[in-house]
Amino acid sequence: MAERSISSCPVPRGVLLIIGGAENKGEGEAKKKQTPSDFERLQVLKTFIALTGKENPVIEVFTSASSQGDESFEDYKKAFEELKITNVGHVHHNSRKEVIEDTALLDRMEKADGIFLAGGDQLKYTFKYGGTPFLTRLKERYIYEDVVVAGTSAGAMAMSTPMIYAGNSEVQEIGGMIKVTTGLEFLKDVCIDTHFVQRGRFVRMAQVVFTNPTCIGMGIEEDTAIIVRNGLDVEVIGTGTIIILDGHEISEGNIADFTSDKPVSIRDLRMHILSDGNKYKIIQSNPPHV
Repeated sequence: MAERSISSCPVPRGVLLIIGGAENKGEGEAKKKQTPSDFERLQVLKTFIALTGKENPVIEVFTSASSQGDESFEDYKKAFEELKITNVGHVHHNSRKEVIEDTALLDRMEKADGIFLAGGDQLKYTFKYGGTPFLTRLKERYIYEDVVVAGTSAGAMAMSTPMIYAGNSEVQEIGGMIKVTTGLEFLKDVCIDTHFVQRGRFVRMAQVVFTNPTCIGMGIEEDTAIIVRNGLDVEVIGTGTIIILDGHEISEGNIADFTSDKPVSIRDLRMHILSDGNKYKIIQSNPPHV
């Protein structure tokens, strides 16, 4: 047998901030813990700024997944203004053609300290930006430079692979009813789901892990996020929890009946529930390769 060589795949220098949606933007009071201390108001967005390492970083907010891009951007602009951030740009593309023809896009991305993908429909992100020079260069920056790439709700789901794009709580227990495609691949063999507790998405995530036990499922509650450093090291922040589903030890399930309109059944699926300050290392069972 040939001797295995050490992988030359680089460790990303950039940082990911993956948010479960509905992060506090300054409205209302901070959610309280069941302790005398409170969570910070604007905690998730403060963390995004802090991760850039700059007092007034250049931020580009993408709203291309939303049908109400201007309204979405105004909400974030106000929140960042409260945090004394003045260099906030708005990027919105209505079509893939617009992305390809946007000659200023690459230059704006090169100057950004942080990229923020807002919510909407995650398929719009993969369709509009997948395979474009913009996405290739952003990934290069994430791997080789100190840039922060953040996503919330659909923007968070788009950052993983596999990526869920359909399958609501009414059908999630029926085998084969959850639709999955390739995401933007900032995280590989990790599936991100958002609004996880609020929208009861446990079983749909379990289906994804069941059909591909190599994949780690991460369900993120609202106003909660994970920081991913070095491509693998996860830290939880925010007011809620994340639920991690690990299928490596699944012993059996009804995969043979998976598309016959029967509810899914799985045995020995592992679960972790983590909250603010907890850490986790993403399992790598697929050897890294080019």
